[in-house]
Amino acid sequence: MNIPDKNSTYPLAHYQNLVFLKNIIRNPNILVGDYTYYDDFEDPHNFEKNVKYHFDFIGDKLIIGKFGMIASDVTFIMNGANHLSNTISSYPFAIFGGAWKDAMNGKSYPTKGDTIIGNDVWIGYNATIMPGVTVGDGSVIASNSTVTKDVEPYTIVGGNPAKTIRKRFSDEQIEILLQLQWWDWNIEKITQAVQILTGDDIKALKKLKEE
Repeated sequence: MNIPDKNSTYPLAHYQNLVFLKNIIRNPNILVGDYTYYDDFEDPHNFEKNVKYHFDFIGDKLIIGKFGMIASDVTFIMNGANHLSNTISSYPFAIFGGAWKDAMNGKSYPTKGDTIIGNDVWIGYNATIMPGVTVGDGSVIASNSTVTKDVEPYTIVGGNPAKTIRKRFSDEQIEILLQLQWWDWNIEKITQAVQILTGDDIKALKKLKEE
């Protein structure tokens, strides 16, 4: 059985613009699952450059699940971009030191936690994901969207700010898919299922798991 190698950096022969993303990530605060790919018009090593304001001293993580699809110029804004907003001024006086160094004593900049992208998520060209957002399994983010709040599983969103366009399946079907979690099956079982996964017969997928 000739199964694509999850540890291959360039899984497409003679094409250097698409990578299995986990194999090029160097930042320990970016965690990527198997088979998630990133395709960049120029150089896929641009990915980490597109994770903005990701400072070690904040410690927030970008967590991306398995079998994700991330298009060129997708940007992740992390918590280091946050300023105070419930104060008279949002200006970060303290970072410039000197007589301003104590401006943040007893205070802290806002943080929205880790950014989490589920499994089997498709993020279209030039989309932007804001800090602390969770994108549910099986979701689709339309090109040029700005995602400012959590996205429910198996939901298509688009726009700025991104809004729900439609659910991909009925609530009952989504519940079944979330229980099946096909991305966590062993790769031989997933390979056996690819004809079903590229169709819409959820009952057949459930039957295969039970075999």
